[in-house]
Amino acid sequence: MGVDSGLPDFRGDEGFWRAYPPYARLGLRFVELADPEHFADDPELAWGFYGHRLHLYRRTVPHAGFDVLRRWAERVPTTVFTSNVDGQFQRAGFPAGDVAEVHGSIHHLQCLRLCGYGVWPADGVDVAIDPDSMRATGPLPSCPGCGGLARPAILMFGDAGWDTSHAEPALQRHVDWLARHRAGLAVVELGAGTALPTVRRRSELASAATGALVRINVREPQVRHGRGVGIAAGAAATLAAIDELLDARAAAQSGTDF
Repeated sequence: MGVDSGLPDFRGDEGFWRAYPPYARLGLRFVELADPEHFADDPELAWGFYGHRLHLYRRTVPHAGFDVLRRWAERVPTTVFTSNVDGQFQRAGFPAGDVAEVHGSIHHLQCLRLCGYGVWPADGVDVAIDPDSMRATGPLPSCPGCGGLARPAILMFGDAGWDTSHAEPALQRHVDWLARHRAGLAVVELGAGTALPTVRRRSELASAATGALVRINVREPQVRHGRGVGIAAGAAATLAAIDELLDARAAAQSGTDF
């Protein structure tokens, strides 16, 4: 979903290294950098990676497909479930409380030591980074409670220290919403891969009663057991095409020519 807004595709080492050549020179993979242990062992390396992503996501403008989804959400009851941590749904106008972020948000921070302060917005945090080494060079974000090192409040690989307190309320609202609407539910899934199948499994389970799953995925559009439709295409163009078809059908049903 984010790739059509110009964000890097982190699937596969080659795609990641094309986006971040310094890490290619060091031979560091995405899964190795997205490791919470770096915040304790090498915080400049950790914040170089996450600080750059924070800057990148802040300046990224959501593509037109987000507007399509928002218009649909204004017409019918809708819930958003995402494994992206970039905050693009909120920036596109979705209410923050209606976006269930199963891996958290890079726009919020937490204490590395879990001192009890909780989670706070990353507003105003600006980490200076050396573009050649991709290491943080200035002061690192600190916890307002204990003064220790802060980290993004997101789920990393092998992460036992993620503070879920900010993400949990929206995730519970999402679960409650599904319980109320499951009988007539249609699911639109965008770009969810099989390497980390969190979103794909949620989509399949949510649409199990109806079989109404639309899986939009450039690389992996396959739908198991024929329980849905797979479209091997990008998110923005496909959403625009579906939206055009829906408008045409609505106009035909109302007898309007255009």
